[in-house]
Amino acid sequence: NKKEIDGIIAFLTAGPLDPNTELVCGVPSCYLEYCHQKLPGTIGVAAQNCYKVPKGAFTGEISPAMIKDVGVEWVILGHSERRNVFGESDALIAEKVGHALSEGLKVIPCIGEKLEERESGKTEEVVFSQLKAIVQKIPLDKWENVVIA
Repeated sequence: NKKEIDGIIAFLTAGPLDPNTELVCGVPSCYLEYCHQKLPGTIGVAAQNCYKVPKGAFTGEISPAMIKDVGVEWVILGHSERRNVFGESDALIAEKVGHALSEGLKVIPCIGEKLEERESGKTEEVVFSQLKAIVQKIPLDKWENVVIA
């Protein structure tokens, strides 16, 4: 809610923040514009998801154009909840990454294994598979707009 967001914004604004570190806050889509307007310009804002096409009948989804329209330039894609709760595949996340980059957003693609995958020794296999799908959708000239999480 806005009260809790205001507390986070006050904390971040008070700092101190390392001037050599780029800070980006991921927020729910309904608070994107609110946070963008309230945070100092030195702190970026990221949407927590976006879809893989510019527009259409995709109820509840947000497009890169919508994100940019409210002044936000980052998006987080492939977070563990999107993969494990909503069933998003590596291929879908890769499509989203490619589309977001092509539309001019900076992207934070998330990779990582579930606890049971780690405990069964599959970390490298899972992370490699996720990263391989994403890498195939990132043009060489767009890597400066990508931060792997």
